[in-house]
Amino acid sequence: MSEQQCAKTVDFSRLTAFVRKHLSAFYQRRIEALDNLELKKVLARKNPYLFRAVGIQNVSELIQSLLLAYSSSSDETIFGNEFFEPLARDLANGKTADGEGVDVLVETPTKILAYAVKSGTAVFNSSSRRDQEKSFRQMRNRLFKTQKQFDPVVGYSYGRKGRPTKKASSFREIAGQVFWEELTGDPECYVKILLAMKDCSEEHRSEFTNAWERAVNRFSLEFMFNFMSTDGSINWRGLLEYNSGRIAVPWKKPSPQLALSLLAQSAEESESAEEWSVADENSAIPENA
Repeated sequence: MSEQQCAKTVDFSRLTAFVRKHLSAFYQRRIEALDNLELKKVLARKNPYLFRAVGIQNVSELIQSLLLAYSSSSDETIFGNEFFEPLARDLANGKTADGEGVDVLVETPTKILAYAVKSGTAVFNSSSRRDQEKSFRQMRNRLFKTQKQFDPVVGYSYGRKGRPTKKASSFREIAGQVFWEELTGDPECYVKILLAMKDCSEEHRSEFTNAWERAVNRFSLEFMFNFMSTDGSINWRGLLEYNSGRIAVPWKKPSPQLALSLLAQSAEESESAEEWSVADENSAIPENA
């Protein structure tokens, strides 16, 4: 990178506009993912023994655990696809690469930089690293006619990457501050991205909270309909048979009428519980207080 490039400073208002645009896309995808999430598919992939082992006793606790685990894993992927990748492309004035495994192409008078944008640094095993090398080779072959130097780079959006291992690699790896500085020439770019996020989450929080509550209600109804015992406890054997039994257990979906009935019953129980709580508090107040 030239000294002139290193002296660059990212325009904060321009950066903020990019950040807001891509965070909106991130939240939209988060909400869509929650609304389209199906409990039957989630339960088929989960470990029922673990739920039992950690002492989960009620439906609410189990549903919250399922959704938190899903959100934790899916958010990282969605954030990388909807925020980091397009932000890197915008800030570098790059273009979308026409090929799998390469996200951003930046062309200079003498060379072409091909970036594969990743989130954190722990993304490769031996197989996926070979796939990445193959993607870079294919891109190099397609761009051979340009007669420009080809510089393949895996850029990690956060974290720190040490020096390359003794085994030679066919691509460079840079992370965190180093990555964003190479794209923009601004050593403070990685900090400015964080600052530009201020207040953005508040704009989307209520909408996402509504989607979360919809998922909780939907999952709770379906779980109770399929795995609730007559005494109100979780039918662990039924859950295990659905997840692991030799014979596939059909999934039962509650009718809209039943769903409305259960929701109404739940609302009445919550209201009654609140009334009892208030009554208890009032009875605890001395008359001469």
